[in-house]
Amino acid sequence: MSTDKLNEEALSYHAKGKPGKIEVVPTKPYSTQHDLALAYSPGVAAPCLAIEETPEDAYKYTGKGNLVAVISNGTAVLGLGDIGALASKPVMEGKGLLFKIFADIDVFDIEVNQTDVDKFVETVKAIAPTFGGINLEDIKAPECFEIEERLKNELDIPVMHDDQHGTAIISSAALLNALEIAGKKIEEIKLVVNGAGASAVASTKLYMELGVRKENIVMCDSKGVIRNSRKNLSGAKAFFATDLELDTLEEALVGADVFLGLSAADVLTIPMVRSMANNPIIFALANPNPEISYELAMESRTDIIFATGRSDYPNQVNNVLGFPYIFRGALDVRATTINEAMKVAAVRALAALAKEPVPDVVSIAYNNSKIIYGREYLIPKPLDPRLISTISVAVAKAAIESGVARKEIADWDAYVFDLERRMGHDNRLTRTLRNKAKSNPKRIVFAEGGDINILRAAQNVLNDKIAIPILLGSRDKINRMIQENNLDLQGAEIVEFFGEEERPRRERYAKMYHRKLERSGIIYSEAVERMYTRDYFGTMMVEAGDADAFISGYAKRYAYTIEPALELYGMKEKGSRLAGMYIVMTKRGPIFFADSSTINMNPTPLDLVNTTLLVADEVRSYGIEPKIAMLSNSNFGSVAEGSAAVVHEAVELLHKHYPEIMVDGEMQVRFALNPKKRMAQYPFSKLKDVEVNTLVFPNFAASNIGYKLMQDLASFEVIGPILLGMPKSIHVVPIDSSVREIVNMATIAAVDSQRTNRAEWLTIDPTI
Repeated sequence: MSTDKLNEEALSYHAKGKPGKIEVVPTKPYSTQHDLALAYSPGVAAPCLAIEETPEDAYKYTGKGNLVAVISNGTAVLGLGDIGALASKPVMEGKGLLFKIFADIDVFDIEVNQTDVDKFVETVKAIAPTFGGINLEDIKAPECFEIEERLKNELDIPVMHDDQHGTAIISSAALLNALEIAGKKIEEIKLVVNGAGASAVASTKLYMELGVRKENIVMCDSKGVIRNSRKNLSGAKAFFATDLELDTLEEALVGADVFLGLSAADVLTIPMVRSMANNPIIFALANPNPEISYELAMESRTDIIFATGRSDYPNQVNNVLGFPYIFRGALDVRATTINEAMKVAAVRALAALAKEPVPDVVSIAYNNSKIIYGREYLIPKPLDPRLISTISVAVAKAAIESGVARKEIADWDAYVFDLERRMGHDNRLTRTLRNKAKSNPKRIVFAEGGDINILRAAQNVLNDKIAIPILLGSRDKINRMIQENNLDLQGAEIVEFFGEEERPRRERYAKMYHRKLERSGIIYSEAVERMYTRDYFGTMMVEAGDADAFISGYAKRYAYTIEPALELYGMKEKGSRLAGMYIVMTKRGPIFFADSSTINMNPTPLDLVNTTLLVADEVRSYGIEPKIAMLSNSNFGSVAEGSAAVVHEAVELLHKHYPEIMVDGEMQVRFALNPKKRMAQYPFSKLKDVEVNTLVFPNFAASNIGYKLMQDLASFEVIGPILLGMPKSIHVVPIDSSVREIVNMATIAAVDSQRTNRAEWLTIDPTI
């Protein structure tokens, strides 16, 4: 995608809806006068007086303990340089978003229009009582060193300049594992560092903390090797200056074991890499383009161990592996600082986690079932759900053991459970599905190719490499709309399905369709006529192998949209296995809503068994173990007629024939979603006290009402309906879906089309 297109999309992303990326959300009830009296005057006086008497109670009565300030003066913003405090605000909001989605930490971004070190420090100190921790961001060197050091010494809350320590911690973990794989001892290696900025200095110092000897380090800047003979050296450069007779990076690299690059693109050449010692470790971390490209590095020699800051190559050194979880652990024990022991604990925890077996959800996200500790997997992937419980726990323990924690954690298992519960898997699931789709992009047919929202969704699908769009409709109209709306859909295919040039394909599809349905009363001329309609034509594109998935429904009713597929695959007959599922992205994680779909408006017990088997299989394919509640208006036989009786019988069948599935019911939704209430009233339930993540509704109407309530009242994102049981990837988007909803459904369709076990669906026990 061109820079202009990316910029245009980024501006739209930040401006659309409520401007910016973060907002403040109340955490207490506020609907009644009494609520407001407690929230403000006169009730608020009580916690104020309690905090005045015992300042530590601020953690008890306010959000201080989960609130981090992301503070910058905008003097060193990403690759943009000194753009000023106000212009840095989008970056600081983005950092706040990462804190929230990865570690459930609230953030106020603070942009301080001050470059004087003394005044900046005083400003931060003055506002510090508001926060549980401070993340300094995008402040230029050498001022950043003094600012961080002074604030750490003068405040009693964690302070960390992530630009320095984030890269240091993540790359240190990668270094420990790379050295183990290379068979080298850290105290013996020769290290060459190119770059002398904040992150390079902090990384090198942390490497020394782990065992690298100072006399074995050569640091270079834009002028070459930093030597003691150079005039006017000060600060970090003076500290790392060498007496070795070396002048250039090229000379320094001869025989080196490790190269750490935090400098500029393309400064490292193939001959330089070849001059290094055996099993060279190269961390080329310049962004967005590394000191040497992955391709050239791999070409240079076969024994290389290589990492970059990029997500499209192995071993991404990404700060998001560290800062959210380090602050999470520090906040949870009310640490007074983030000390070296806590940083080293994070390093060792990250390094150890990479050696553990990778969970299915990570393999699915990266479409790689062979993610195994080794040269191409030195550190965990950013989407690994174990990061929060691994890193945060290690940091919290180190804080306690090193004496900087003001709060003890007595039950570490309970703490781990709380960390995992508070995060859920909602954003992780979305990212998992996107990455899975991107790993093997499929061809998706969009029935309503001439609609602007479909075109915008297709643009996103192309940009994110989720799939290759095929747009059905008038070529002239679609091209005109692309031009009028300044879209770039190069790579997408436009198919004028009703045009003369598509006559041979229509005839081929008609013959295929007729052969399949000739004994169902369909004559050939009728088959030909149907191929002039987009839903029949699009369905047949998938059936014929000319596409991998089909999406329709944006401009017509659900039932009409799936009619061609139901006919083609004989799924209109009674007892056909078809179900519908919605993914509701709640704060507790994704909850899967399932029903028997529109062809079974009044499902039988066997229909509900089918639905449960299909949804269990689907949820499991996402790397999540289904825990299923069968919903009704009654609980465990309290009503012996109507839909409750149907659900009751379905549960009996499931328990008898599929005891391995964690499912129970019939039950009301309040018991399904509240394990404490369920255990108190129905301790015999097979679900016990587990958190249910899958709800099977007694009929389509109940499911439809349920997900729409969640979507409109609770403002949860909903993905669906996802059709389960189709032999091919055929899916429907609701009428007038948003661009995001269409993209989400395209992601689902792409992932669905990758599945190769369609002929191995769960088979219903023949004895039922």
